[in-house]
Amino acid sequence: MQPATRQPPSPMVHTVNPATGGHLASHEGLDAAGLEAALDRARSAYERQRETPVADRAERLTALADGLLRDQRAHAERMTLEMGKPISQAIAEVRKCASACRYYAENAGRFLADEPRPTPAARSYVAYEPLGPVLAVMPWNFPYWQVLRFAAPAVAAGNVGLLKHASNVPACGDAIAHAFREAGFDEGVFQHLVVGSHQVAGVIADPRVAAVTLTGSEGAGRAVAAAAAGALKKSVLELGGSDAFIVLADADLAEAASVAVKARTQNNGQSCIAAKRFIVEAPVAKEFTRRFVEGMAALRTGDPMDPETEIGPLAREDLRGEVHDQVERSVEAGAEILVGGVVPDGPGFYYPPTVLAGVREGTVAFEEEIFGPVAAVTVARDADDAVRLANLSRFGLGGAVFTGDPARGERIARRLECGSAFVNAMVRSHEALPFGGVKASGYGRELGPEGLREFVNVKTVWVDGR
Repeated sequence: MQPATRQPPSPMVHTVNPATGGHLASHEGLDAAGLEAALDRARSAYERQRETPVADRAERLTALADGLLRDQRAHAERMTLEMGKPISQAIAEVRKCASACRYYAENAGRFLADEPRPTPAARSYVAYEPLGPVLAVMPWNFPYWQVLRFAAPAVAAGNVGLLKHASNVPACGDAIAHAFREAGFDEGVFQHLVVGSHQVAGVIADPRVAAVTLTGSEGAGRAVAAAAAGALKKSVLELGGSDAFIVLADADLAEAASVAVKARTQNNGQSCIAAKRFIVEAPVAKEFTRRFVEGMAALRTGDPMDPETEIGPLAREDLRGEVHDQVERSVEAGAEILVGGVVPDGPGFYYPPTVLAGVREGTVAFEEEIFGPVAAVTVARDADDAVRLANLSRFGLGGAVFTGDPARGERIARRLECGSAFVNAMVRSHEALPFGGVKASGYGRELGPEGLREFVNVKTVWVDGR
């Protein structure tokens, strides 16, 4: 495996506005010398950062939260321009990032405090110490939230961050790095590296880098995990999902259908934890599906800069092509399009909210993750069959259960093979709760105290009195 500085330079990165298909900007990638300097800055900054009191790191995280909120409109517009997120959702994303920064500013001291353990020693305890520079390979779909949910706890713990952002959102990466510097962090504490995917393995192998985290596809996850294993470095992976949304016969169908629409179409349907497989008990399948289709059809598609828009474009033209191909292959396997399913004419990379009925095991829409506003409805015989169908997926990120009996719903939620299970609510991430998956959805956790402790050395300290 080559060290980072022997990799060829990144090519020029060109970004496109997905709402129009027009060119946005060009960004020059780092050459070998630039990458070498960035890694040196990271290591130097870490030596200072690890000695900085937690209270000082917390003060800067609070300043970061303040700065994000102060400039929230500019940050939101940047997201919308680069990847097409509706502006109202982009503003909400910035606010969520600020909230996570405050959460770790307020709680890092408690999460990192030494923990005494009773042993024969005069004194023994567990200490939580930082590891060093952490490389984050991040996706485009939540270009601020995915980054800050890694960076806030990592920096709070005394680490420093190196961001390799998706190639279609480089301006977002630059803006986040600038926000860290404005908050008072040293330049090397958080850096955006405009590098290509071919350079990632070299950066992971570099001795100045301590660990790596990735949010992305299965393929990218396997490559990063292999590179990290080869370098004997810690890795955390948050990969794809095909979350089940179970509707039992005793559920409030109006509420379930309303939440289902939002759960499937948030972020234009481009979310790992979006509900994708809607598994409905047979007695209510027809009525739920009718309500669901009506809700999907009523969504307002349009200019993502318009605050009234609910569905914007997909992030890239090739991604729209993949989504439509998955829909067509599902139909060939027997699924029925109830609404949507047609690529619209005109500029931009729009795809309509789509509902597929009659989706069975083995169908593309059941087996694969569809990263767009496409819902697959599958009918279950009963609750046990619904759980069986939900767990058939190779993914295990999230799952939801809707029922009139919350206690029953909780019992079913405990049977789902996933990292997050919600009863009578859509799956979402929250700063106080660990987030991640099982099976092909990855390993490790972000957020909560668990996320902060992913990138620390859990050190035993034993002191004898002799």
